[in-house]
Parts: sequence; structure tokens; C-alpha cells
Amino acid sequence: MTSVARVWGCRGSLPTPGERTVRYGGNTSCVEVCTGNGVPVILDAGTGIKRLGDSLDHPARLHVLLTHLHLDHVEGLRFFEPLWREDAEVNIWGPPSPVHSLRDRIARSFSPPLFPVDLADIPAKVVFHDVPAEPFELEGMRVQAVPVSHPGATVGYRLELDGGSLAFIPDHEPVLGVELDTLSSDWISGHALADGVDVLVHDCQWSEDEYPERVGWGHSSVAHAVGFARRAEVGRLVLFHHDPDRSDDEVDRMAARANELWNGAGGVAPVAACEGMTIDVGSSRD
Repeated sequence: MTSVARVWGCRGSLPTPGERTVRYGGNTSCVEVCTGNGVPVILDAGTGIKRLGDSLDHPARLHVLLTHLHLDHVEGLRFFEPLWREDAEVNIWGPPSPVHSLRDRIARSFSPPLFPVDLADIPAKVVFHDVPAEPFELEGMRVQAVPVSHPGATVGYRLELDGGSLAFIPDHEPVLGVELDTLSSDWISGHALADGVDVLVHDCQWSEDEYPERVGWGHSSVAHAVGFARRAEVGRLVLFHHDPDRSDDEVDRMAARANELWNGAGGVAPVAACEGMTIDVGSSRD
């Protein structure tokens, strides 16, 4: 059976609605993974999760896997429809912190002056989980969460699904200011997470010209995204976390540049994520 992922938001840093972003969309990070048993598994909770939540048919339980807690990856949670239903169980997973629990960190945005309703008053049953260091089973999938290079506690996810595998690394700087080809795989952040995966959804915020002034900011250039995917021998690269200042035409040019760099790598040519895109995970090496 072919597993499917659906993109609900692929913009980075801040939502950018408007005529310049109509084709790729302005909502921030959110990807839905359709599991075999029908229980929703959601990667990140940017503003894209609002429309996703409205589309769901009242599931009894679901899971939200957060890569990290920067605002563009959690800002949609407060408007996620299942949280406002007493009959829903919402499991929220995220990277652990030695200082504050995941619940306490999320609760900051569910309190005045940012929001009028405290987390304790949310109708749904909300269960918080620190992602374990070892792979774990979730709704028929094998999930692995690995720390990756980005400011703050941040993980990428690898999901082994029926018929294929997906790695989700939306905020990531695999190397700091050097060429990937100069390093062994052991020195490249996240390499083991993406190694041999069928589909890699990966950060592509900067152009090659922009990156030198942004070394250490925790995001990839298009050359990093392609180089990382080629080193990991992935089946298909999906460019993600488009810069908020990037117009649709500029994202087109980023995708074209990725294809130039990918030339000869095999597999399926890179594509830029857009809202509404569905990805057939199991057919990504055809």
C-alpha cells in the first residue's frame, strides 16, 4: 500500500498571505501523514494546521509531532479544531528540555496576554510526550527522532510507513559554512536520519548568494539541501521552509536551481513544496 503525505503549510519564519505567494502558499510548517489505521499523524503545528484541523472528520485521537517550538512551528495549535472538542485526545510530541517540560513550554502561548484561554481549560484531552532517543512505534509506523543543527532543542523525524519512508527536517543547517563534500557523513548533521529515505522534506530557506551572510542561523541554502539529499541517497527531495520574502516566481527559480544541482543524481527530480501537495511516499524512486 502506498502511503501519502499532504502539505498544509510550507512557509518559514512567518505566515505570508498575499498575491505574491498564491501558488506555493503562505501558511507555516504543517504536513499530514495518512496512516494505515486512519489516525492522523501531523508534523509541526504552524498556521497550516488550522485548515487541516477543520478538514478532519472528528478523529477520536491524533498525534502532533513537533520538530521544535519556534513560533512558526507551533502558532497554529491554538486554533486547531480538535483541541476544542471534549471527545478528542490530542497527543503532542516534541524534543525534551532539561529546564522546562514540553507542557510548560507550550502553555506559554496558551495564556494572557498572548491568548485568552489557559491550556488547562482546553476541552480536549491533551497528552504531552518527550520524544524518546530510541525509535518507537506509533500508529503502525516506526518513528525516529534525532537532534539536528538549529538554534534551540530541535529534532528531525524519520517515519517508516507501509511501502515507504519519509524524513522531515524543515529547519536544518547540516554544516556550518563549509562544503558538504569536504566532510565525512559522521560530521554532517542529520545524515543518518535521512540516509536512504524515499522522501526527504528539507529546509531550503536561502539562495547560495544569501547564505554566506547567514551562517549559523540554522537554515540551509539550496546547495545545502541538494548536497545533503545527494549524500544521503534519497529517492526524492521536497524543498520546504520557503523564506517569507520569497515570491512564487522566486521559489520557482530556487526549484530550478535545485534541479541543476541534482542533475545526474538519479531518483526523482527535486520539487518545491506547495500547499495542497500530496506526496506518494512509496513511489518516490520511480
